[in-house]
Amino acid sequence: MPDYRIAPMPQQIPPALVEKLRRVETATIGHSQHWGFMDRGIQPLLRGKRIAGAAVTLAIPGQDSTLLHHTLGLLRPGDILVVDRLGDDKHACWGGGVTIAAKAAGAVGGIVDGPCTDLAEIEDSDFPMWCRGMSPITTRLYNLGGTLNLPISCGNVPVKAGDVILADESGVLVLPADQAEAIADAALVRQERGERSQERVKAGEKLGDISGASRMVLEALNQAS
Repeated sequence: MPDYRIAPMPQQIPPALVEKLRRVETATIGHSQHWGFMDRGIQPLLRGKRIAGAAVTLAIPGQDSTLLHHTLGLLRPGDILVVDRLGDDKHACWGGGVTIAAKAAGAVGGIVDGPCTDLAEIEDSDFPMWCRGMSPITTRLYNLGGTLNLPISCGNVPVKAGDVILADESGVLVLPADQAEAIADAALVRQERGERSQERVKAGEKLGDISGASRMVLEALNQAS
């Protein structure tokens, strides 16, 4: 018998928090935080996209996408489907048909720890996707089992259903739901400070003077002499 383990759909995050997170760059958080970032091998297929939302977590074995097809019927507007491929890097579980179904359900994006296929159809659907590149070898409905909304690993990062996903051109970040707003607030402050520094550089100031780097270098040189 196939082994399916399915938990309830997770609580979604408030729309106001989604909008706040969509103003945050993952790289801004990466200035001060070094955990929660998926392996950089998981790259965006579409440029210029940034998504935020609650993770729906799925784990499916190599050649099989039976539970993925079932999950597409459960997705809600605002969900982000995060797929653990259990180490498989050969079979593409996500292509044009899955993309159309996910978008029709209102999902805002997908993250796959493995390859996808049908890039042109994903582009035509304008559906944000992150994955480990492309493969022409696809999954089928073998009814082997899998898990839904249980803890998974994606991009070498643990992901629980309901965790907050923030993904953009720089990568994918997983945040605990109860910490996401405070992290977003701190990142927005840092971004505003960075924008002011950029304006000062455009006006003629030196970045090393603004950041303090030049002072550190000159002090070290003075001490050495």
